[in-house]
Amino acid sequence: MLIGYARVSTDDQNLHLQNDALQKAGCEKIYSDHLSGAAPERPGLATVFDVLRPGDTLVIWRLDRLGRSLKHLIQLIEELEKRKVGLKSLQENIDTTTAGGRLVFHLFGALAEFERNLIRERTQAGVNAARARGRHGGRPKLLEPNKRDLTIRLYQERKHSVAEICTMMSISKSTLYNYLAESATNAISKA
Repeated sequence: MLIGYARVSTDDQNLHLQNDALQKAGCEKIYSDHLSGAAPERPGLATVFDVLRPGDTLVIWRLDRLGRSLKHLIQLIEELEKRKVGLKSLQENIDTTTAGGRLVFHLFGALAEFERNLIRERTQAGVNAARARGRHGGRPKLLEPNKRDLTIRLYQERKHSVAEICTMMSISKSTLYNYLAESATNAISKA
């Protein structure tokens, strides 16, 4: 059985184009979602996975309508393969029920993994180069070192409340607590 799945990201978009293409492809049932592909829960897609049986084929208009990312798409394809369900993408002309379609999809997956590894290597090389030049990542400190020390002293003296200290120094409570934790860590490492 051919089962269709369509998705649009926003309410001002409509499913007509996808539904027409899925019906023309011979889908007996079509399920849909009206929300972003990044949404973790997609009720229409969940229903599709509930109704799919071995030997069925999930038909989509385009690959980006199914997965949030290439990694997510590959996970969904692997799940479909475990269930012995095929995938057919109309725009990319990929059909995993054929040997050629499976080959194309696995090549996409291999290229995606290769790209992720290259990105990881370039990122690490950039971080290492920055560290070699004395740069460290992260957000810059809001207060200069002498004001951070004063903030910690004010807290330790217990003459002012946390809210008062934060107001005086124009910082948030979480920033104050981060400075306190950093000070404690530095004290331990010096001991």
